Amino acid sequence: MGHVDVSRLTYALPDGRPLLNEVSFRVGDGVKAALVGPNGAGKTTLLRLIAGDLRAAGGTVSTSGGLGVMRQFIGSVRDGGSVHDLLLSVAPAPVRAAAGRLARAERELAEDERSQLAYAQAMADYGDAGGYEIEVVWDTCATAALGLPYDEVKGRAVTTLSGGEQKRIVLEALLRGPDAVLLLDEPDNYLDVPGKEWLAERLRGVPKTVLLVSHDRRLLADVADRVVTVESGDVWVHGGGFAGYAQARRERTERLHELRRRWDEEHARLKQLVHTLRQRATNNDAVASSYQAARTRLKRYEEAGPPRSAPKEQNVRMRLRGGRTGKRALVCESLELTGLLRPFDFEVWYGERVAVLGSNGSGKSSFLRLLAGEDLSHSGVARLGARVAPGLFVQTHTRPDLHGRTPAEIVMSEYALVRNDAMAALARYELAPAGARPFETLSGGQQARLQILLLELSGATLLLLDEPTDNLDLASAEALQQGLESYEGTVLAVTHDRWFADDFDRYLICGADGRVRESAEPVWRDEALAGGS
Repeated sequence: MGHVDVSRLTYALPDGRPLLNEVSFRVGDGVKAALVGPNGAGKTTLLRLIAGDLRAAGGTVSTSGGLGVMRQFIGSVRDGGSVHDLLLSVAPAPVRAAAGRLARAERELAEDERSQLAYAQAMADYGDAGGYEIEVVWDTCATAALGLPYDEVKGRAVTTLSGGEQKRIVLEALLRGPDAVLLLDEPDNYLDVPGKEWLAERLRGVPKTVLLVSHDRRLLADVADRVVTVESGDVWVHGGGFAGYAQARRERTERLHELRRRWDEEHARLKQLVHTLRQRATNNDAVASSYQAARTRLKRYEEAGPPRSAPKEQNVRMRLRGGRTGKRALVCESLELTGLLRPFDFEVWYGERVAVLGSNGSGKSSFLRLLAGEDLSHSGVARLGARVAPGLFVQTHTRPDLHGRTPAEIVMSEYALVRNDAMAALARYELAPAGARPFETLSGGQQARLQILLLELSGATLLLLDEPTDNLDLASAEALQQGLESYEGTVLAVTHDRWFADDFDRYLICGADGRVRESAEPVWRDEALAGGS
C-alpha cells in the first residue's frame, strides 16, 4: 500500500520568483499518474519536494509505503561513481546509511582489535538493514540490464554505460525493490524503443503507486490513468487517461477564460454602479446608503480577486540558420569505432536529414561525438565536407563549459551579443525568466532549449543532435521540428522518439552486433534486421 498526498504546497525559486502556489493533489494506492507541463513549470521541483530534497515554504507532503526516486539526471553519473554507487543511490534509506557506515569501517580497518570489531559490527548492521538481500536483487537487475552478474559489474564506472543502460539498471532496481511509491523523472529518456515498450509493460503490471514525468506521448497513453498538470504555478488533475487529456485541457482553458470574462464584466458593472451612485449621492442624501453599500460590495469583490487565469500558451520560436556547404556534407570510408561499430561506408549530402537508430550501447552517440571532433578510438575515415561546421547537442546535458554560468552570460560572452539582443534571443526560446540562473539549476528542458539556441547562434552547418527531444515538452519538440524544416544545413540525429523520427529522409541503423546499415524506413528492433547486409 502506498500513496502521495500533497496539500497547499508553496515554493519559490532562490531568486524569489514564485513557482508553486498552494498546490494540492493526491495519487492513491496503485495509481499510475503522469506529471506533465511546460519545461520549467516546476515538475522536477515538485518531485524533489515530495522526495524531501527541497523544503517548501508552506504546505505538507505525506507518503506511505516507502519512497523510491529516479531523479532526472541519475546520481553517480557526473561524479564518476561505480555501478555499485548507482544502485546504492536508489536503495532504501536504511541500506544507504548502513552501506555508508560499512564503507567507513572498511577504510579505517587496521590491525587493532577495535577497528576490526567496528568493521564486524558494520557488516552486521548492513545485513540487518537488508543490504545483502538487496544485493541479490541487484544481481538480477544487472543481469537483466547489462547481461552480466552484479559481482562482475559493481566496480565498473557508470560513465562506461550508455544512457539507456544507466536508466535500465536503475529502473530494474526500483521496480524490483521494496518501495511502494515510485517517483520517476524522465524514466524513458535514453531508452531505445524496445526499452520504452518494456517500461510501459512493467509499469502497467507493477502494483506500486507511480508518479512519473515523461514527454513521450505513447508511453503516457500506455501507462497513465491520471494526469497531473503543472502550469502557471497551479496543479490540476485530469481523472482519465492520457488519450482524453488534450480535450480536457482545452475545455478547462475555455472554462477559465469564460469565468474570467464573467468576472471582468461583473467588476465593470459594479464600478459603473458605484460611479453612478456617487454622482447621485452628491445631490440626494437618500442615495448615500445605496452608494456606501455598492462601495462595500465592490471592495469585497476586488478583495476576493478574479478567478485563476488560464495558462499562457507556449510560443517557442527556433530560428536555426545553417548555411551552404559542399555537396557532400559527410563521407565515411571503412569507418570503425573500436568495440562498437564494424567498418562501414556512408555518405550524407548537403541538406539531408538522417536519423541514427539502434539499441542502447550500439555506438550511436559515440559516432556523433567522433564527427563533432572528439578523439575516440577508431580506424578508417570520417571526413566532413567543405564549409561543414559541426555543432553537437549533448544527450546527457553534461556541459562543464556551461556550469556556473547563466544563459544571459553565456549568450553575451560566447556570441558578442549586447544584453537586449541576448534577452530577445532567450525570450524566443522562453528562457528569459531563467536568464540569470546558473546552467546546472535549469530544468532538463530549459537546458535542452539553451543547447539548441547555442547551436542556432553558432551558425553550425551540420547539426549533430543526440536525443534532442528527450527533455523537451511537446510545444518545444514541435518548435524544434519546425526549426529543422527551415534549417539550411544537414542534420544527423540520434533518436528513440518515434514521432520525431518520422520527419527524416533516411535512417542509419546501428545494430547490437556492430553492423551498420541504411534503411528508407525506421527500424527499431535488432531482430528486424536479420538477413540484412
